Amino acid sequence: MPASPGGMRILAGRGWWRGRALAAWFTWAPGRALPWPPGARTGGAAGDSWALDRLCSSAARKEKVDMSRFPVENIRNFSIIAHVDHGKSTLADRLLELTGTIDKTKNNKQVLDKLQVERERGITVKAQTASLFYNCEGKQYLLNLIDTPGHVDFSYEVSRSLSACQGVLLVVDANEGIQAQTVANFFLAFEAQLSVIPVINKIDLKNADPERVVKQIEKVFDIPSDECIKISAKLGTNVESVLQAVIERIPPPKVHRNSPLRALVFDSTFDQYRGVIANVALFDGVVSKGDKIVSAHTQKTYEVNEVGVLNPNEQPTHKLYAGQVGYLIAGMKDVTEAQIGDTLYLHKQPVEPLPGFKSAKPMVFAGMYPVDQSEYNNLKSAIDKLTLNDSSVTVHRDSSLALGAGWRLGFLGLLHMEVFNQRLEQEYNASVILTTPTVPYKAVLSSAKLIKEYREKEITIINPAQFPDKSKVTEYLEPVVLGTIITPVEFTGKIMMLCQARRAVQKNMVFIDQNRVMLKYLLPLNEIVVDFYDSLKSLSSGYASFDYEDAGYQTAELVKMDILLNGNIVEELVTIVHKDKAQTVGKAICERLKDSLPRQLFEIAIQAAIGSKIIARETVKAYRKNVLAKCYGGDITRKMKLLKRQAEGKKKLRKIGNIEVPKDAFIKVLKTQTDK
Repeated sequence: MPASPGGMRILAGRGWWRGRALAAWFTWAPGRALPWPPGARTGGAAGDSWALDRLCSSAARKEKVDMSRFPVENIRNFSIIAHVDHGKSTLADRLLELTGTIDKTKNNKQVLDKLQVERERGITVKAQTASLFYNCEGKQYLLNLIDTPGHVDFSYEVSRSLSACQGVLLVVDANEGIQAQTVANFFLAFEAQLSVIPVINKIDLKNADPERVVKQIEKVFDIPSDECIKISAKLGTNVESVLQAVIERIPPPKVHRNSPLRALVFDSTFDQYRGVIANVALFDGVVSKGDKIVSAHTQKTYEVNEVGVLNPNEQPTHKLYAGQVGYLIAGMKDVTEAQIGDTLYLHKQPVEPLPGFKSAKPMVFAGMYPVDQSEYNNLKSAIDKLTLNDSSVTVHRDSSLALGAGWRLGFLGLLHMEVFNQRLEQEYNASVILTTPTVPYKAVLSSAKLIKEYREKEITIINPAQFPDKSKVTEYLEPVVLGTIITPVEFTGKIMMLCQARRAVQKNMVFIDQNRVMLKYLLPLNEIVVDFYDSLKSLSSGYASFDYEDAGYQTAELVKMDILLNGNIVEELVTIVHKDKAQTVGKAICERLKDSLPRQLFEIAIQAAIGSKIIARETVKAYRKNVLAKCYGGDITRKMKLLKRQAEGKKKLRKIGNIEVPKDAFIKVLKTQTDK
């Protein structure tokens, strides 16, 4: 039997299906022989039956799991939460190996991190679900694990995941100890009244000090030291005891299988062939293939095509029962039909919808435009599909004279914005222009006429061009956040100076232990949105950690800064700044614009202005012909006459000359500045 170049034996058997079946089964690494059954080489009857046996065994391997053998008391739903890089995904890999969900190999790294951006950056961006089957003391348990992100920008993913859980594993690095996001995630779980199991990871490290971390956990979270489990997820040390603790300490879900179906959609993805795949947590009832279900949000009826569990890949089942977490495909073809937080119920059996999720509050806004306007519809489709998977992004249509039609997108932070942009490029092959991030401001209107016009007294401004004049408002408000900084003691002074320079107000200072301090500051959001985190890391040699939460709005002296080119305002470059920072920001924009604008035959004055007051200026010099080239010696008056005539011509040209700002100049000025 000849081998094909790709390392596959192609059988020229009788009938198309047999050739396909055998070709599929005889894939091997070139150079290795496979046992062939009698008759398979010749395509005889024995070959036919052998091929059928192999196909049947394939079907047997994909046999649907019977989920009814897991009573409610044998189900545990839990999440893994921690600060960035404390070993959540590594622990998830070991748990998957221990329960036999995946084979033990050296290649098991970040198994649940499926996105390309996650593997490139080494961080978790999307919460991922996996159902583990675990045998303990003769009982078969179903453990539904959700691996969550650790960065502050993805805290919405964490809070959503916790809604489908009854307990959490709080992972803390034995070397670094408690960090800012550890504290934030603990309180998310504490407020949701979940059981917390502290796990101290990386005890195999040379500088690990688990005892110090145990004392920190006891002091900060008031959890007894004997409840902490010390493990090394990398080496697999003591990981078995984590599964024992999950079974013993986390309660089973409180659900009713005999009640009508009530399922919460806590995540969803879009598949171009199967439509929307909804991740659901069942609170009541049972759902199976063929059932007719209704969405409480849209009131549309669908027929269930497939249900199953994620193990960690999709594994179809006959039914899903209350207390279980899985996926559901019901022929939802439009991305707007699967709202995260929606309740699904059986047709003609309406139920009280579940509370759902508090909608995410965007902290950063940026304009997004297609590089070429002909790509607008493709980009719109890509954004719709990606926002289905990442519901924390808000989308408003926007347009710009320079950049054309686009959108104003709201993100939870700067990393969230970068990851969203990267996913658009990688998953949908879309190239976009992303403008400098801004934050949402508010203005309190002064006159009844204006209040009637806007239909509210307090308006929110997400686009700087719509910033109202000072004469129309009584006060401006800017968003503030409550920031938590955890740092080694020796960097405290430098960090305090950094915070004061960013107009921060200190609220609290607590020593976690002899070497670490926790600082609480009230910070204006626009001061931290671009480069605060980078500055903090460089000042503290990378040891300080930062987390923030929304703290409302406060009164601020805000001004609208216009950018003028030869006295004409450029709408796209209008920015909102604090009065104290106006000159610095204005000078930076003018310098950036000077480097980006092409020279003209006349001089261009680039000015930053607040009202009628010019606060910064740069000049792009004109191209100049050497009119004295034909003069060789002679009287000075001849030269002066020629120069005067040239100056008059330039002056006239400057009055009538129109400055066409090229698109790439706008992109250079508006796009996010990566080169600090």
